[in-house]
Amino acid sequence: MTQTTPSTAGSPSPVSRRLEVLRPGPWHRRLTAVVGIGAFFDLYEVFLGGVLAAALAEPWHLSQTQKSWIIAAGFLGMFVGANVMSLLADRFGRRRMFLVNLATYSAFSLLCAAAPDVNWLIAARFLAGLGLGAELVLVDTYLSELLPTAVRGRYIAWAYTVGFLGVPLAALLGARLVAEHEIAGVSGWRWLLVAGAFGAFCIQWMRRTLPESPRWLEAKGRRAEAEAVVAHIETVNEPGTAGKRPTPRQAQAETETDAVPTVRVPLRRMFQPPYRRRTIMWWIFQVLQTVGYYGFGSLAPVVLAAKGHSTTASLGYAALSFCGYPLGSALSIPLIERFERRTLIIVAALGQAFFGVLFGFADAAWLIVGSGLLLTLCSNVFSNAFHVYQAEIFPTNLRSSAIGIAYSLSRLVSVILPFIALSVLDDLGATAVFAGSAALMVLLCLNVGLLGPKTKGLALDAI
Repeated sequence: MTQTTPSTAGSPSPVSRRLEVLRPGPWHRRLTAVVGIGAFFDLYEVFLGGVLAAALAEPWHLSQTQKSWIIAAGFLGMFVGANVMSLLADRFGRRRMFLVNLATYSAFSLLCAAAPDVNWLIAARFLAGLGLGAELVLVDTYLSELLPTAVRGRYIAWAYTVGFLGVPLAALLGARLVAEHEIAGVSGWRWLLVAGAFGAFCIQWMRRTLPESPRWLEAKGRRAEAEAVVAHIETVNEPGTAGKRPTPRQAQAETETDAVPTVRVPLRRMFQPPYRRRTIMWWIFQVLQTVGYYGFGSLAPVVLAAKGHSTTASLGYAALSFCGYPLGSALSIPLIERFERRTLIIVAALGQAFFGVLFGFADAAWLIVGSGLLLTLCSNVFSNAFHVYQAEIFPTNLRSSAIGIAYSLSRLVSVILPFIALSVLDDLGATAVFAGSAALMVLLCLNVGLLGPKTKGLALDAI
């Protein structure tokens, strides 16, 4: 598969210059909110697997393998979806895939809710995962291409703060609805899936008004459409300034290009300088981060149940711990433009490792909730920093494909993780699960510290 790219790599195009000099305004804030609410459903679905496995274990008499598949099926679908839809987003556009993503998820989430048995549920979760596979990839790609450098990290962090409200909500709703058993004659856990499907449908309707990425349009040679989108943004944010060029001072700060001819570039460009080192670093990163990040969120309710806590108590403790996800995401907002992205990634990863081991040892309720809360808080400083970072280290014409392929590796590891982690949990206990996770997070820190480039404060074209 090939793609188009400006021939003058590293030089900002006219459209890029106009996007960079725009003062952040109401249009940017609305964009961030709509995209962030869409991310809510990806994260809601990811962490719903552990809730469903814990809730259905007793009534459906699930084996350990079946519980693992309930968690893993969604990730397997996301692995396939991330590979396919991220490539299609570079070919057919970011906006179109945004709409396809949520429509697919909404339809198959309803199919999950109607599941009469565990095999139906596993198959339907796989299909729902197909729709969400590239959702976070597209969030990173789309926002990074439309936001000015000065607020790029902060606004993406805001989008994820909105999105991560879905994590404690999944656990809180799970604890409540599972405790109720039935509502209007329908099992409580089914309402969790109906809520996800209905909410995704509403956001699908809101996203119809989003424009295509002007950087992507320009990279495809569709200059007139790109300029029309930028002119609209200028009009909404700064009435009377539509179409104005950067000032002489701004123009002097960035090399001017009068035209952006396009050529065909293969995906193997990811493995050629200067992107080869970044690609290798990011593939290693995505494999390692999955264990530390998704391992806790998707397995926490099952781990607590294995320690002897009731299903309702396990979901309640997990819900309180999961409050750290939106709190950590909010904490990252003032930090993300102040510190280098890779530095935040490393410090937050070490925090995850420490509090994960503490959670593994914990038996008292206050220590379970406290260590879990601090772990998830660190997790989302980590997560927001890496989502901003991955969108910055690849060029427009490869951005969605490069980060989508790498991100799919995390989903593939997430498929395998429940089987390994639950086996270790049975044989060696929760402490061993989180000690192994901590060791992998230390390796991740070395990988990013040695191979990762600096990006803070640099325009996309300059990185």
